[in-house]
Amino acid sequence: MLRFTIIFLVLVISLFALELFEPINQHVINPFTSLLATVSSFIMQLFDDDVLATGVILSSKSNSTNAVKIAAGCNGVEAVIILFSAIFAFPSQFKHKIYGFVLGFFGIQLLNIVRIISLYYLLQWDKNWFDWFHLYLWQALIILDALIIWLLWLRYLPVTQTTNGEKNTNDKVIDKVTGSII
Repeated sequence: MLRFTIIFLVLVISLFALELFEPINQHVINPFTSLLATVSSFIMQLFDDDVLATGVILSSKSNSTNAVKIAAGCNGVEAVIILFSAIFAFPSQFKHKIYGFVLGFFGIQLLNIVRIISLYYLLQWDKNWFDWFHLYLWQALIILDALIIWLLWLRYLPVTQTTNGEKNTNDKVIDKVTGSII
């Protein structure tokens, strides 16, 4: 457990520091955030053709006063960093880590798109509700999503047997962690 904690902290701190590095922000984070705005706009345009995505901003074509800007911290990258760190700090086969991370990435971003769309419409409706959902509810739900995905990944890791037929140490840890939470 100490090994997991040390690796997790090193990964989280390193990746958060890397995220703040301007070239990474400019060439990776900002284009990704623009892609999120574009995908969100595309989905909304299926039932509302008044939505427009310009870079990281979602606005109404007819009323641009209530525009939503997808800023740092609102693009799901932090939750993905936490999930990545948890998965890659846990001792398991590399293919299971890749599989869990890829599915987890899409799971977090799917929920994040729901978040972006709901916040856009909440802002159109009432600024106070937008602020409450944005600052309190959705922040917690996105991080909780990363935790739940990690716990599900732990739960569905294949059980391996030692030569004497017992579960290996990793599987005992998984049972302990997921059994007490799920």
